[in-house]
Amino acid sequence: MSVESGKLAELVEPGSRVALADGIGAPRSVSGELAAAAAAAGGVRLLLGWLPVADSELDLAAFADVRAVMSGWGLRRPVDDGRVRALPVRLSAVPALLHGPLRPDLLVATVVPAPGGGYAFGTEVAWMHAAIAAGARIAGVVAHATPHCDAGPALPADRLVLVGETDTPPVALEFSAPGDEHRAIAERVAALIPPGARMQVGPGALGVAVLEALRSPVHLDSGLLPEGVVDLDRRGLLAGTPVTTYLAGGPALLAWAAGRPLLQPIEHTHDLGRLSSGLPFVAVNTAIELDEQAQVNVEGFPGATVGGVGGHADYAAAGARSPGGLSIIAMPATHRGRPTLVERLSAPVSTPGHDVDVVVTEHGTADLRGLDRRERAAALHHLWDRSPAA
Repeated sequence: MSVESGKLAELVEPGSRVALADGIGAPRSVSGELAAAAAAAGGVRLLLGWLPVADSELDLAAFADVRAVMSGWGLRRPVDDGRVRALPVRLSAVPALLHGPLRPDLLVATVVPAPGGGYAFGTEVAWMHAAIAAGARIAGVVAHATPHCDAGPALPADRLVLVGETDTPPVALEFSAPGDEHRAIAERVAALIPPGARMQVGPGALGVAVLEALRSPVHLDSGLLPEGVVDLDRRGLLAGTPVTTYLAGGPALLAWAAGRPLLQPIEHTHDLGRLSSGLPFVAVNTAIELDEQAQVNVEGFPGATVGGVGGHADYAAAGARSPGGLSIIAMPATHRGRPTLVERLSAPVSTPGHDVDVVVTEHGTADLRGLDRRERAAALHHLWDRSPAA
C-alpha cells in the first residue's frame, strides 16, 4: 500500500465528523492539512482525545464543532476559551459514544508497519479500534520513527488509506522530578501494595516516586504507562508484561517498549470486570482537591482547566471492588500554601468518594473502608490536621 499525497482532503467530506487520534503519537504532521480540508469542505466536526501537548498547527476555527473526550494538558487553553467542548465522560464509556451520538466518519491516525504485514498502531490504541468498529475509515500517517507496540491484529486494509508519512518521533513527555513530599507520600503508598499485585499509576512526579519506592514485584495494569517502568524492569520488580493503552514518556520508554505487545484498547484496559477480578488490583491516583467525603476533583477550577475525568473514575472503582485491592488517592496536603482538603470542590465531582478506600498525604494515611460518612469526614480532617500548614 502506497502513500497517496493529497488524499486526506478527498476523505474529509462536508458535514462529516473526523476523529483525530491522540496520545504522544498523534498525527501532528497532517494537522494543518486536516484543518485546511475541513475549512474547504465546511461543517466538519472534530473529535479529540488526550493531547498531552498543544498542537499549534491544528486550527480549531476550521471546524464547525470541536469536542474532546479527555480535556486537559494540551487542550487547557482552547477548553477554557470555549473553542473546545470538554465532555465529562470516563474513558470506559467512550466506545459507546463512538457507536452512538459521536460516531466518526473518518479516523486520522498514526500507523506503523505491522510485523506480520499491513499496518497497526504504534504508541497508543485507546479508543481508536472502537472508532473503526463504529464504521470510520482510516486516514493513516506512516511514522517511520515510531515503535510498534500494538498487541492487536493489523488494521483492515480495505478501510485504510495512507495519506502521509513522517520521520518525526512521538512527542517526548517530561515531568518534574519528585520532591520531598512526593517521596514521603510514595513510601506510604508502597507499603500498601501487596507483592505481586496489579497496579495502576499515572505519570508525573508522584507516579515516578511511587514506582521508585516499590521493593516487591508488581504487575503494571495502567491506562498510561509511565517511563518509570523502565527502571522498575531494570531493578527486577516488573512482573509479567504491562497492560496499557497509552505510552506516556520519552525516548527511554519508546526504546524499551519497541516490539513488546503492550497496547490494548480501552475496552480491555478500562474494563471494570477484568480489573476487579483475579490478582488484587491497586489503583494509585492523585487529585487537585478532595472534600470531607473523599469526593475527588481532577478537572480544575472555574475558568482554569487542569485535566479530564479520563480513567480516574474507572480505576478507582475497580480498585475499590477488587478483593485484596485498593483505591488510593495520594496527594500533597497543600498546594501553593492552601490545603487540598476543602469544604466544597471547585469543580463537579470527577470520582465519587465511595470509590476511594485510602487517602495518603506526606503526613499520614486515612483508611476510609468500613466508615460511615461522619467517620470518613473525621478521619480526613484528622489527617489534614497533622499538616503544619493546616
